Amino acid sequence: MKNQDNNVEQILLSNATIDDLIKKKIENEYIAAIEKAKAVKKVIRETDISRVPKELIFSNKSVFRVYNKKSQTETCINGIQAEALIGLQNTVREKIAKGEMASFAAGDMFVKFEHAEYFE
Repeated sequence: MKNQDNNVEQILLSNATIDDLIKKKIENEYIAAIEKAKAVKKVIRETDISRVPKELIFSNKSVFRVYNKKSQTETCINGIQAEALIGLQNTVREKIAKGEMASFAAGDMFVKFEHAEYFE
């Protein structure tokens, strides 16, 4: 806090114009954005539903595989779509959200958790 007060005091005493202050602020934000972009983030791909953070299971960061028994086709959907397929099956939703169950049936479809990708 004291360092910030000293910085403000130095700026006021430097007789800098408002344009100079704005340019300085933009430069600092640009440098910070570049440093953040250079930072390497580790991507985690978890296939075990019990180890996935609970808030990511029914999100767009998770992938579920859907097998349609009627048309015998296979597709992939995200967690939001999988939660919609569960519908009113609250016990199934709770078990999947806790990581106790990785697959369920919805009508003519069989849905199985594949993986979730997120940054560490």
